[in-house]
Amino acid sequence: MSNRKSHNAPSYFDMQFLTSSISTMLVLLLLGLVVFFVLAANNLSVYVRENLSFAVLISDDMKEADILILQKQLDKEPFVKQSTYISKKQALAEQTEAMGTDPQEFLGYNPFKASIEIKLHADYANSDSIAVIEKGIKQNSSIQEVLYQKELIDAVNDNIKTITVVLLVLALVLATISFALINNTIRLAIYSKRFLIHTMKLVGASWGFIRRPFLMRNIWSGVLAAILADAILMGVAYWLITYEPELISVISPDVMLIVMVSVLGFGVIITFFCAYISINKYLRMKANALYSI
Repeated sequence: MSNRKSHNAPSYFDMQFLTSSISTMLVLLLLGLVVFFVLAANNLSVYVRENLSFAVLISDDMKEADILILQKQLDKEPFVKQSTYISKKQALAEQTEAMGTDPQEFLGYNPFKASIEIKLHADYANSDSIAVIEKGIKQNSSIQEVLYQKELIDAVNDNIKTITVVLLVLALVLATISFALINNTIRLAIYSKRFLIHTMKLVGASWGFIRRPFLMRNIWSGVLAAILADAILMGVAYWLITYEPELISVISPDVMLIVMVSVLGFGVIITFFCAYISINKYLRMKANALYSI
């Protein structure tokens, strides 16, 4: 009885299973890379915007103790990610090093102002938000000016929007291509078993009974392919972070977790769906039609 059963159901872990798993793994690897690039690009955009800063120039009449109090007040604002106080002496030293000459020597005084450099949270790093923030900060009479590069901020945000749209379109196109490739791989595998499916119908097996082993086989194939694809993606991510540790802010653990779960989900759902459609196709066929395809 057991020997008869083994001939009437698709076997697991044979050469066809491994070939199908490897083909599916390559496609899932492509899908995983798309998800990875979309999420990493989002983290990169946040990283870039949160490193855009503007300077709050302080009047010379304001004492350093009062400036530090003002800095603490600004730190409590929801738009401030980080602030740095730059004294007049520090500003002079930085500019002297940058220009290679000391302006104080020929001017007779320090021309630079004390300032607070502010880095914003990503959601506030745009010209409209900064204009509102600037208006609120300037209500303090000791604030002389708020300096920021409007053109640079607008350019960064425009480029981020363009890249996001391109990546989303690319993700949609590649997802469609990936589905077609996996579907073709599974169809070819089930095509070779079409006569076995017909034989099982002839002996009175229900459609659910016939489908079950094929579905389970392809689900396991998808799981194996997803595990292999995840292992490769994790290896590449580990190598990139080892090569450039600062990439940890872009290739974060959250990103890799979402990528791994997405690849596994794609592997199971797509293989199940494609196998279900292909099996039903042959279950509906008459015997004569099996020879003509």
